[in-house]
Amino acid sequence: MSTLIKNGTVIGPTGPYAADVLVDGETIAAIFAPGQAPDGPEVIDAGGKYVIPGAVDAHTHMELPFGGTAASDTFDTGTRAAAIGGTTTIIDFAVQRYGEVVQDGLAAWHAKAAGNCHIDYGFHMILGGVDDDSLKAMDQLVGTEGITSFKLFMAYPGVFYSDDGQILRAMQKARDNGALIMMHAENGPAIDVLVKQALERGETDPIHHGLTRPQELEAEATSRAIWLASVAADCPLYIVHLSASKALEQVKAARDLGRNVFAETCPQYLYLTLEDQLGAPGFEGAKWVCSTPLRSKHESHRADLWQGLRTNDLSVVSTDHCPFCMKDQKELGVGDFSKIPNGIGSVEHRVDLLYQGVVDGKLSLARWVETIATTPARMFGMYPKKGIIAPGSDADIVLYDPNGRTRISVETHHMNMDHSAWEGWEIGGKVDTVLSRGEVIASGGEYTGRAGRGKYVPRSLSDYLV
Repeated sequence: MSTLIKNGTVIGPTGPYAADVLVDGETIAAIFAPGQAPDGPEVIDAGGKYVIPGAVDAHTHMELPFGGTAASDTFDTGTRAAAIGGTTTIIDFAVQRYGEVVQDGLAAWHAKAAGNCHIDYGFHMILGGVDDDSLKAMDQLVGTEGITSFKLFMAYPGVFYSDDGQILRAMQKARDNGALIMMHAENGPAIDVLVKQALERGETDPIHHGLTRPQELEAEATSRAIWLASVAADCPLYIVHLSASKALEQVKAARDLGRNVFAETCPQYLYLTLEDQLGAPGFEGAKWVCSTPLRSKHESHRADLWQGLRTNDLSVVSTDHCPFCMKDQKELGVGDFSKIPNGIGSVEHRVDLLYQGVVDGKLSLARWVETIATTPARMFGMYPKKGIIAPGSDADIVLYDPNGRTRISVETHHMNMDHSAWEGWEIGGKVDTVLSRGEVIASGGEYTGRAGRGKYVPRSLSDYLV
């Protein structure tokens, strides 16, 4: 079936332009000047609305076991919420722990997702144990499984942590096979010392999660990862959930030298703060415990991150969606902040939260679309299938109403959480209609998608590297 999206303003890489978009089946067939499209197909009137590519969230954790529990969103609930919020593709993380077989971890995540996703999905691979077998597995996943990015951790000793030698070996392998190394850059052993000392002093409230993970330990790990990538013949490196000014300085310096170094940030670091959220009275701050942590409002972190988005020193905005309920999950850390499961739920709100940056004059329309859709699709080998309104691309399309209003609340969100990290936030825009591969799955506040219609997307190598 064909559909014509008429009278809208398409947001492309060079900015907004008036056009009508013809969808034929699951793909975009053509783009016409206004009024030039053929008669006949079903028409969606996009008058007064922006027509943007469906958003690509390149960092989610559905059903992730962590801290004695598991992320509260399943692939069913999480991808449904994502769809309603204008995200039509996620890239989640399959997990290999130390001593496990990489391919077994991937198979487990395929089993979680298959038949349950409302939107299309891909996988990165977490390597929790770098050895000869996992290095061989990297080649196999790149060559036959469509998995072209691997995540390592400088944090969480005893859980996911890799030492510098292991990191170097994985980077050398990625340099050989063309994959991208994603890095959680925090100095985990040093953080563990600070956590132990804080608990010994009786400092147990959620705010101490942030205070024991100072930005210096994020900056040091970011710098170390960059230099290790240099030793590995300029292995492509992507820093996840960058939260602080000093870490951004390390990325900027590398990029100024033309290095293959990239970074993402997340909505929580653009808007929320250590004092106002983590420092909320009593145990309330547990809602905002995530790693890297929220940063102080008394420093320039938020302003620097927005600037980094404008200058492309920060290339992508993802969510690091890893939700936990307060009841029976975050509450595991009552009396000991180190036991609070780390994660915030935002997969439903990223498109809106970044559009607020447009409203506030911090981002252009084109940069908004780049950071939430086009660049993540390019960075992770999904472009031009995903991430752009263009003939031949998947018809993943969002009609966004700049005159609408969105109020975020636990009472109205669709994520499987008993609270909202964004309770009461008002956004000067609204997701109006969402198409996934040509099918309208949300419109005017009604959701018409279904679990199981999402497809696994094997990915090619990144086309974003220098």
